[in-house]
Amino acid sequence: MSESAETVLLGHGSGGQMMKRIIDDVFYEAFGSPELLAGNDAGVAALAPTGRVALSTDSFVVTPHFFPGGDIGRLAVCGTVNDVATSGARVRYLSCGFILEEGFPLADLRRICASMAEAAREAGVSIITGDTKVVERGGADGLYINTAGVGEVPPSVELSGAACRPGDVILLSGTLGDHGIAIMSQREGLGFGTTIQSDAAPLNHLISAVLAAAPHTRCFRDPTRGGLASTLNEFAAASNVSIEIDEEAVPVADAVRGACEMLGYDVFQVANEGKMVAVVPAEEADAALAAMRDAPYGARAARIGRVSEPHEGAHAQVRVRTAWGSTRVLDMLVGEQLPRIC
Repeated sequence: MSESAETVLLGHGSGGQMMKRIIDDVFYEAFGSPELLAGNDAGVAALAPTGRVALSTDSFVVTPHFFPGGDIGRLAVCGTVNDVATSGARVRYLSCGFILEEGFPLADLRRICASMAEAAREAGVSIITGDTKVVERGGADGLYINTAGVGEVPPSVELSGAACRPGDVILLSGTLGDHGIAIMSQREGLGFGTTIQSDAAPLNHLISAVLAAAPHTRCFRDPTRGGLASTLNEFAAASNVSIEIDEEAVPVADAVRGACEMLGYDVFQVANEGKMVAVVPAEEADAALAAMRDAPYGARAARIGRVSEPHEGAHAQVRVRTAWGSTRVLDMLVGEQLPRIC
């Protein structure tokens, strides 16, 4: 088989016949929405006349490209779907841009595109436009992917990290740290007795279920880089409140907990790609938690803490109540704990 049939070449980004072939044979074949197949420079699609849309974009540079529980393609779709969904929007459409390195195996590209298509189907979204660029060998670590997403925000939905109020309850949709530790163990070749899998997953259906059960939900956030610690500190600062977390209530898989203890990581600061934090009024907390647990990817959801007034003379902060009954301040991650995890 010739090199052109096996790997990406600079000609695949030329705008000519080779580029048309990779678009037709790889991207159209994998994604194939009517809007994409029209072949225009912009995908034209309908949105409901709610008057508001949510738009988010993210770029994905994770290494390795394939890891237990997912790959860079699944991550690219799920990450943007979840970002748009945290606004309460019904996620409808995605774009995807590929920066490919000369020599990247076409078989791997097809596999990644198939993974993206599967994740998009699971989320119920369409990939309607895209872009391809090819750079010289050594210029892109194989490939990078950018995705952007758009969704419709219902008129009644107003979510904000600045909306947390004393007495509110903090919910977490599942176990912490799975993605960060999965990437680290795969990258460094570490074995922990059991395979730790990434939690990369689309959570838009879970968010919709929570909003239906708890319509006065204050906010959602997916605790990706910086983990739960950064998310809660952002909420506390934006709302000028304090947050207290019960360490024993936070679900963590035994293998992940053991890996964090061995490596000296705080699991509250480890990245996640398939978990959602929700802040809800106390009177709606039980209904929201039940909806989370009934939704895909929410079986291990838990009530992990509450919002309170800042302590007298202190600024807004996040504290963790330990198993010993003491408390410690939970700060945001300083610096880069583990690079290239998404």
